[in-house]
This record gives sequence, C-alpha cells and structure tokens, in this order.
Amino acid sequence: MIGISQSGRSPDIVSVLKEGKRQGCLTLSITNDLNSPLARASDFLLNIQAGVEKAVAATKTYTTELMGVAMLSSALKSNRSRWSELGRVSGWMNETLSLSDFISQQAQRYRFIDQTVVLGRGFNYATAFEWALKLKELTYIIAEPYSSADFAHGPIALVGRGYPVMAVAPKGRVFHSMLEMLKRLRSEIRAELVVISNHRSALSLAQTPIPIPAEVPEWLSPLVCIVPAQLFAYHLTMIKGYDAEKPRSIRKVTETK
Repeated sequence: MIGISQSGRSPDIVSVLKEGKRQGCLTLSITNDLNSPLARASDFLLNIQAGVEKAVAATKTYTTELMGVAMLSSALKSNRSRWSELGRVSGWMNETLSLSDFISQQAQRYRFIDQTVVLGRGFNYATAFEWALKLKELTYIIAEPYSSADFAHGPIALVGRGYPVMAVAPKGRVFHSMLEMLKRLRSEIRAELVVISNHRSALSLAQTPIPIPAEVPEWLSPLVCIVPAQLFAYHLTMIKGYDAEKPRSIRKVTETK
C-alpha cells in the first residue's frame, strides 16, 4: 500500500495507511516531510527531497512525487534503459522551462476566458486533472478535466466555436485517439485549442501549440508535460491580475477527514 502526500499531514491518507498496516499490508509513503505523520505511519519512506514547497498551489512537489513513482516502477521492473531515460528528465524539463516567455505571450490570448475543458488520456489523464486544478486554484476559471474518450460521450456538447480547449497529447499508444478528438474539435466545431505535444500533427491543429522535446517517452511524458501547463496557469494568473502566491480561500495544508 502506497500513500502519497507532499506535506504528509493529510489525515485521510494517514488513516488509510495505518489501517492497511493494521491489516498486515506492507506500507510505503512518498512525501516531502521525513517527520510527518504519514512518514511515521509507514514501513518504508521515499523522501522526494524537493525542499520547502512555498507555493500554496504546489508545483515542484507534484513533479517530484511523479519522479518518485517513476523511479519505483523502474526499480520494480529492473530495466536499465528506463533508468537511462529517467536520467534525461531534468534536461527535458529545462528545455520546456525555456518556453516561459513564449507561453507568457501566448497566454495573453486567453485573458478573458472564464471556463475551459482540459483533455488527456492514458498516462496524461492525471496531467489533465493537474492542469485543470492549477487553473482553478490560481485563475479561478471553471476548468473541467476529461479523458478524451469520456469527453466524446456527452461533455463535448459544451464546446462551440471559439470555446477554449486545453489538451495534453504527446506521442504514444493513446496519441491517435487524442489526435482524432483534436481534429474534430478544430475542423467540425472550430474550437480554440491549446495543445501540449511532441508530435507535429497535434501541434499543427492548435491556435496555441506548446512543444515538448521530441524524445520524451510516453511513460515519462507527465513529468515534462505538466511544466508548460503550470507555466500557462502561472502566466495567465499574472495577466488576469491575480496573485499566484496568495490564491483565495485555500491554505498550504488541507486537512480532510
């Protein structure tokens, strides 16, 4: 049983891990705080070592948690090529960070939007949720995340001409289904597309294409794709005149029970 929490202080996650341990499960915590209740409750600890997460809308702890999970999967699989690919992640992320000024310029186009949908599938289903969360937390936009498959079964009715759609569509096993959805949104519905991808076909459909390095493998794409998504949310926050360091109504640690 694995519990993931950057603060390690979410009572619901801690209680589940404790119950799992009581029932005889081997438990592991992935957290940024070695002395947190979650760390103390587990048999094993994976310290993500991200340093103090000062942002209320967490960014670096999200990516380091993803790295922790990726490292764990590589260790379980015992695959040398995977460790080699993991070693390239920081370089790919640095390349993507260099797009900050470009993303800031492009985000101006969306300064007046108040709602959007965010699409992803496969490994990047979670990326869609995280991008949507950052837009909600920082820009106060109504941002709804969907799998592209689920989106086709009804929610696509939300979208009309000019409606903003964000999409995460890197190369991989689910790319072609994402591409078909993007084609439909652009050609049939005339939606406004923001697309994060490393495939020319997907980027060519977007009014706002955001490229990531071509070599990024699908299994590591969530680590790289979330960076331009976070930058987009940050710059749009600034453009809308809000304070990215002080989002309204939320605190650093949310203690749900």
